[in-house]
Amino acid sequence: MGEKAARAVRLGIRENLAQFLFLIAVSVLVGGTVGQERAVVPLLAQRSFGLQTVASATAFVAGYGLAKAAANLVAATLSDRVGRRPVMIAGWLLGVPVPLLLMWAPSWGWVIAANVLLGAHDGLASSTLVIMTIDLVGSARRGISMGILAGAGYLGVAAAAYTAGVVAARYGLRPEPFFVGLASAVAGLAIAVLFIRETRGHAHHEAAVGVGSWSALPRGVSFREAFGLVSLRHPAMSACVQAGFFNNLNDGVAWGMFPLLFAAHGLEIRTIAFLAALYPATWGLAQFATGAFSDRVGRKWVIAAGMWVQAGALAMAAAGDTFRTWIVAVVALGLGTAMVYPTLLAAVGDAAHPRWRASALGIYRLWRDLGLVAGAAAGGLLADAFGLSASIGLVAAVTAASGAIVALRMDEARAV
Repeated sequence: MGEKAARAVRLGIRENLAQFLFLIAVSVLVGGTVGQERAVVPLLAQRSFGLQTVASATAFVAGYGLAKAAANLVAATLSDRVGRRPVMIAGWLLGVPVPLLLMWAPSWGWVIAANVLLGAHDGLASSTLVIMTIDLVGSARRGISMGILAGAGYLGVAAAAYTAGVVAARYGLRPEPFFVGLASAVAGLAIAVLFIRETRGHAHHEAAVGVGSWSALPRGVSFREAFGLVSLRHPAMSACVQAGFFNNLNDGVAWGMFPLLFAAHGLEIRTIAFLAALYPATWGLAQFATGAFSDRVGRKWVIAAGMWVQAGALAMAAAGDTFRTWIVAVVALGLGTAMVYPTLLAAVGDAAHPRWRASALGIYRLWRDLGLVAGAAAGGLLADAFGLSASIGLVAAVTAASGAIVALRMDEARAV
């Protein structure tokens, strides 16, 4: 980067406000492509395709999670090599066909294939969103920026989930609910092409002029070295990896199993859609505060406490059998997830060197989104063997253990 270009690069939300707002808009639309499924597809599995086991009915979540985890890694690697913007555009090109496949899928296998494509879209688009936002804002506002970005995305999930559910209650499970996702995908592609600008130069600028906890780490590492640091050897990043895995395992359970649990107790589609939307809505709104809070008090105890709140919420959902109980449970689950989700991203961003931070975030997001696969696959198998409530209760126990690991292993990657 030349001297003139270096002087032109400025870090911060206010300094890059227009681009930051475009990234927020894209985050809402990514949420719309995913949220179209939250209330509708688990019911589609049973009512349109006749699937009776929980494992088969939640297989679409596992397909989505596996594809997203792999795409996170691809996005991070390519973002360091070719830039962030081309990867984002590629992600949106993959997202446009998804609602069309869901509308007209002739068999359940086509639905799973659509979710593999959805996971690839989400991994490429959302990974670059996170990387570009962290590039732009610098270290001082990393937590609040992740809270705003993720909050906007999950408000998009909530709005799409509820809208699709209401449409499904009136018109049927297909094809009308998936017009929500189609509109989101087309709008997201248009913004990415027309308005999003490359941010890789901002990361290089931070590496050249900034000082942080990453200063003791090597400036250049191979992908293999970065993988070992993030996954196992670095205390803060490896603690984040396991917490992210169990956080998304919980999301896989909420996405794939909660609608089936509520339906088994006789709730109608509109009510299930409300609960399916209330969880990401709470998650989304609370993240506007939790990310900023972690900027002030540090990351460690916000993450640990968030995992314990999630554990209590899952235990309540498993034990409950009334609408009011489930309202409290899904709100608590959303609050706990909001404490964890942006804070983990900020913590990894704090700890990794800016020169290979995109790769570190991709490695973290790989492990995090494999939790979706575990939540859908293992949760479904356990539910078929022991029942929905017992399997959700077991997930609550391992989530509490994950919080304990954060408390024991993680150090603060940033000075408070």
